[in-house]
Amino acid sequence: MKKEKGGANGGEGEGTVSQLIEARIKELSDWRGEMLARVRALIQQAVPEVVEEWKWRGVPVWSHAGIICTGETYKHVVKMTFAKGASLEDPSGLFNSSLEGNTRRAIDVHEGDRIDEKALTALIRAAVALNTSVRAGGMNGPPITCRGRGE
Repeated sequence: MKKEKGGANGGEGEGTVSQLIEARIKELSDWRGEMLARVRALIQQAVPEVVEEWKWRGVPVWSHAGIICTGETYKHVVKMTFAKGASLEDPSGLFNSSLEGNTRRAIDVHEGDRIDEKALTALIRAAVALNTSVRAGGMNGPPITCRGRGE
């Protein structure tokens, strides 16, 4: 079973993180809830050891060695924001929002949109691979040694 974290400002309501996410899906009671549930299931299938979190006053967050993505819901869109999306290859062109930044990228899903599940699964796994490589020092390089003047 996956771990759960409440996160900063995440203590709204009672219950586990899973229960909070399930309640959000149920309260939406329309295509957004269905889409959030589908995205959640894809993430759980792609990364069985994913950690679900509830942050920023009610945003589902999925993590593994760092944030993979969030699942925000708005009136006309379900937004998956990938924390390090700008560093990910996106050969299928899933990213369609937040393209101007240097760090994040997002996928806005509108009512009636279909998700390319294979491409999304690959993107999720790539985000995990990036997180684990960063944590292992893969992108940070060797430690820097500072020396005083004249040494």
